[in-house]
Parts: sequence; C-alpha cells; structure tokens
Amino acid sequence: MKKQSVSESILKGLSQAVQYEAGNKSAGRTVTIAIAPLPKMSRLKIKQIRENLHLSQRRFADVLGVSVKTVEAWESGRNKPAGSSVRLLQIIEKQPKVVGEFAAAK
Repeated sequence: MKKQSVSESILKGLSQAVQYEAGNKSAGRTVTIAIAPLPKMSRLKIKQIRENLHLSQRRFADVLGVSVKTVEAWESGRNKPAGSSVRLLQIIEKQPKVVGEFAAAK
C-alpha cells in the first residue's frame, strides 16, 4: 500500500467530509473514546494529594482555582468535590508535575 502524501491525505479527508455532508454517512470516520468514570475523592485522599505537593491549603486552592474555604471543606469532609474538580484532582494525583506551572512562588 502506497503511503499518502500530506496533500493527498488532506484532499481525501475533504472529499470524505463533502460526501458525508451530502448524506453518505458511510464516508465518514467515527472514533470512539472511552472516558474513565470519575473516582471517589475522600477527604483524606484530597489532603494527601495536597501534602504530596508540599502546598498549603491557600496555594492548593490557588492552583485549583477554588477558594480556601472550599479546600478546607473538602479536607474536613463537610463538602465533596464534584465534576471537573474531581477530574482535576485525579489529573494532579497522577501527574503532579503539571502543578509546577501554576504553583510558582509569590
């Protein structure tokens, strides 16, 4: 099978898009991505993530874009993070180096 040049690939993709828009649904390509469910974040897990980063509650709140009161409530168990906050905590737990860009010293 001959490898397509970039321009040939673009033209082929454009042709498929035109066919798809004209009603030929088999001309399109579908990609399915499985998204992992949101994990449960206990108050102890949240505190562990923060402490592993050596951040105060204030600095951790700044990194997450939430108030200090929110971090305090999560760590005390009064409130639980939800939705995008849980996903962000999961990302930070798995890739702590990403925080370095946002936790610059003041």
